[in-house]
Amino acid sequence: MPATTRIPQTLLVLGASGDLTGRLLLPGLGRLVASGALPGLRLIGSGMDDWDDERWRRRVTESFATVGADGPRETELIRQSWYVPADVTREEDLRRLLGDCSGPLVIFFALPPMVAARSAAALARIGVPPGTRLMLEKPFGVDRISARSLNNLLATLVPEEQVHRIDHFLGKSTVLNLLGLRFANRIFEPVLNSTHVACVDIVFDETLGLEGRAGYYDGAGALVDMVQSHLLQVLALLTMEPPPSLEARELRGRLAQVLRATRLWGDDPVASSRRGRYTAGEIAGRRLPGYVDEPGVDPARGTETLAELVLTVDTWRWAGVPFRLRSGKAMAGVRKEAVITFKQPDRVPDGLTGYERPDRLRIGFGPDRLGLDLNINGPGNPFDLDQVDLMAEFGPGDLPAYGEVLRGAFDGDPTLSVRGDVAEECWRIVEPVLAAWKAGAVPLRDYPAGSTGPADSLLGPATGWRPPRPAARNSH
Repeated sequence: MPATTRIPQTLLVLGASGDLTGRLLLPGLGRLVASGALPGLRLIGSGMDDWDDERWRRRVTESFATVGADGPRETELIRQSWYVPADVTREEDLRRLLGDCSGPLVIFFALPPMVAARSAAALARIGVPPGTRLMLEKPFGVDRISARSLNNLLATLVPEEQVHRIDHFLGKSTVLNLLGLRFANRIFEPVLNSTHVACVDIVFDETLGLEGRAGYYDGAGALVDMVQSHLLQVLALLTMEPPPSLEARELRGRLAQVLRATRLWGDDPVASSRRGRYTAGEIAGRRLPGYVDEPGVDPARGTETLAELVLTVDTWRWAGVPFRLRSGKAMAGVRKEAVITFKQPDRVPDGLTGYERPDRLRIGFGPDRLGLDLNINGPGNPFDLDQVDLMAEFGPGDLPAYGEVLRGAFDGDPTLSVRGDVAEECWRIVEPVLAAWKAGAVPLRDYPAGSTGPADSLLGPATGWRPPRPAARNSH
């Protein structure tokens, strides 16, 4: 049962002086506080930087202001907030921090994966107050073994239902609209299967480059930063079987089930993956340096800024349909969408022309919209078909993505968090690719900033791209 929000709670942020806290966590918190959902919340920040309370309060104020969270509730929260310099991997410092907390406690680990694991290990040695909820930012571990080790460690601290592994894509209202689109109408769900679908593309391309994030990104890269976490969650929502309800146990169980059935196309990491890294170029009149020339980047790491995978979902519904996932930085344009491309009709009557382009269903994640590309009779010659795009805008959610996932943690509802076994499955899916890339089996292709990516992209036109058939395997 969700914990009541009427009892004043404490949010302890570990890594409070880092980029994640200021850029994502605090703006989401500000909007949540402004909604009146967290009366009496106490906010404590802690980190290695030697800040005082005033410096911390300025950060909170500035972050809240970016989302217009500057009302009396937010002002009072900031006034009573404070900051404690600490090494969050030391038992003595953590014991002192826990002593400052009162009421139901939420601990947010705004820390790199290895530091988060060390901090959790120290907490396991000293214990946490009953009912404590833990929020961990992705990536969860650095591979499947470390993710499993971290899950085992967290299980000694609190029950699984009190662990909130944050993937803010699951807080995006547009992503959650996939559930309504699929399961609340009779138009699309009957044709979302291998009988009717040719391929599915899930793409998150952005025009931004590194933007000063080398400290995190150069050790992660596009595959771990976006594909291993966010895009696999979108794939799971698109492909899972209908849950009997949207309760956490049912929804998360369906997500885990379909990810267990997901693997590389043909079990071949070389043929089914591509990687690239942007060189100097121009985007919308702005000159961008090459990735290796960005401050803080170690060129020897060979970090990719573009990652592509082709996957198969080996279930009765989806067997044989290629799922093509891509995320790229410094691209020519912003493209954040899932595109379901349908197969061509078995036969079109003689005399109709212009039906070469397939029907497509597009779900946009920014801007948030739903589009349907259909072939219909054209305005001129009625025997020539034209493709039209029917478009609907999704309304914005009440809260930003981080506000939604924070609300789930404060309410004790893990529906929008990633379950431990799901985190391990996501690593299992990409592990062969990471190994092949590390061994140099897949070349790191250069592409100019402001381009559409490497020339040998796996995301070619649906009508012209035919992957090798995957190896036969029993369905899950």
